Amino acid sequence: MEEWVGQWWHRIVTRLADRQYPQAAVRLEDMSGQLAVVFRAMGGLPQWRLASAAERRHAGPRGLMQKLAGNGERFATPTLDAETLALPPVLAIFEQTELNRALYLWLAGQGAMRLQLAACEDPCEEPARTGWIQGNLLATSALLAQYPGWRARYHRLVEQHLAQRPNPDGLKGRQAVCERAVQSALRQSIGQTLVSEGASNAPVDADPAVRSEEVAPVCLWVDVSLAQAAMQARAREEQARDGQGEQAPKPTDGARRRAKQTTESHERHALMMFFRAESLLSWTEFVRVNRQTDDDPVEDAKQIANDMDTLSVAPGGQTLASRVRFDLDLPSAAADDQVIAQGILLPEWDHRKASLLPDHCAVQLLMPTVVAPWQVPASLRTMASRMRRRLESLRAMPRWQGGHTSGERLDMDAWVRWQAESRSDGGDLATLSEPRVFARPQRSERSLATLLLADLSLSTDAWASQDARVIDVIRDALYVFGQAMEGLGDPFEMLGFSSVKRHNVRVHALKRFNEPWGPATRDRVGAIKPGYYTRMGAAVRFATRQLSLRTEKQRLLLLLTDGKPNDLDHYEGRFGLEDTRHAVQAARAAGLHPFCITIDEQAADYLPYLFGQQGYALVHKPQDLIARLTQIVGQLSR
Repeated sequence: MEEWVGQWWHRIVTRLADRQYPQAAVRLEDMSGQLAVVFRAMGGLPQWRLASAAERRHAGPRGLMQKLAGNGERFATPTLDAETLALPPVLAIFEQTELNRALYLWLAGQGAMRLQLAACEDPCEEPARTGWIQGNLLATSALLAQYPGWRARYHRLVEQHLAQRPNPDGLKGRQAVCERAVQSALRQSIGQTLVSEGASNAPVDADPAVRSEEVAPVCLWVDVSLAQAAMQARAREEQARDGQGEQAPKPTDGARRRAKQTTESHERHALMMFFRAESLLSWTEFVRVNRQTDDDPVEDAKQIANDMDTLSVAPGGQTLASRVRFDLDLPSAAADDQVIAQGILLPEWDHRKASLLPDHCAVQLLMPTVVAPWQVPASLRTMASRMRRRLESLRAMPRWQGGHTSGERLDMDAWVRWQAESRSDGGDLATLSEPRVFARPQRSERSLATLLLADLSLSTDAWASQDARVIDVIRDALYVFGQAMEGLGDPFEMLGFSSVKRHNVRVHALKRFNEPWGPATRDRVGAIKPGYYTRMGAAVRFATRQLSLRTEKQRLLLLLTDGKPNDLDHYEGRFGLEDTRHAVQAARAAGLHPFCITIDEQAADYLPYLFGQQGYALVHKPQDLIARLTQIVGQLSR
């Protein structure tokens, strides 16, 4: 009975204390695509991504019911750091759904403008003129000056938000001062006229010492995390000094949490306790403990991280070069594949210097060693035959050619052009010439060359399903691709690649342009195995060089991968992405059509930046890779 009464009381009090509007809630995951477009269009750099913000504590006033219910202490503050624009996962602040949706769009634009303003300043220092209030006023002024169509929407958002904020007259001390400063700044932003030349005339008379944690959440403003920017800069300096880097693990829930850089002096007598046991520190205060790798993991680590205001991060006291690392080593010459050519030098793009490093990578061209003939499963042969017949039917299908005075189908584009030209000339053109607005089916000779580049890195050794690894799925897809392309009769080549630093980019020749598709090439496909790392830019440049030698009118460069570019040295993170993007752009400049097919669930975060919105395809289920590959080939080869 007591438990039932307690649960009933908790539900009633929580419901009365809730100031949200669940019926009008808008989720970030539903708006992520639209927000990404707005963020990029308003100046957000492609390296920054949208993420879900974690809740953090604030010192704003709470009502009596909120104190009884124990809520209202935390809010997912919109935050811009060195890598992401973190927005609340759910917005249910206003009673109208369209206002919550408009608030998401405004925050994306505000974050993009704050990023532009922060790019002109030192990321490790906070100038006095760009505190929390001043920085958001500058961003708001610049945003409304460049996009005046947002003014009415912004005025409505500010009026609704001011109506929800606490009355400063009912507050005392520092809370009252900070709340008056915030409300004054919000009213000043909607009463301000258009500014010229960016935000040079924006108001700067607000108190620069007011922090976002001191007041009730301001849902219209974006906070800039300077501590994380400084930590990222320090990490980049360590990577440059050591010549290698480690990729930090990402949170499993996708939330972007607030970090704080701390320092810890080394104690000579670390085991001596100079304080009473009852004054032990809480988990929110930093205690430097050297945690061994064989310790049991904390099961509720995610909940603890959510309860902490800040995550304290301290350097480990060792550089990356001083740690013991076990890297993948190259096999001996006797156990390795047969070397066809080596020392093929290729450039690499360094985005930090904005220059192409000549002869920076060395490519080895290898022939896979076939131990025994590959026994193709009967089910795979059946699927290959079905895909081959499908592509052969596409080849036999005639193409429609326009520009005829009579035909079997009306070409609507040609008809619209003819009508526009006729009316612009006063009807003379219509009387003097017959309209060429019909199309006829005609068979045309195909001129297509395709190169398939498959990622054979160590990550392909992971299991894609209960009974198949990623490398097994790739092997089956390569076999079906070869069978289907043989039916089309178009020339094609298949290469696999992996790498161990820049001097050992390994490219496996599975099938060359001048080779027929037969038992020898099928056995090479059956002999592929997981390799090493993924230096994607060098592999794309080598494939571009091979495909550029072809004389066909249409040349497709297909990339089959399962993850981001990475290697042992500095080739990871932004460096790898920028180099791969530069290689893809060089392929397009050479007249090729690059297209990426991936099974990486996180591909939408970086592939649009590398290949463009229409330059990649995400296969959610690895077992569907075979059907999707042949379908994409059929669409691109039309």
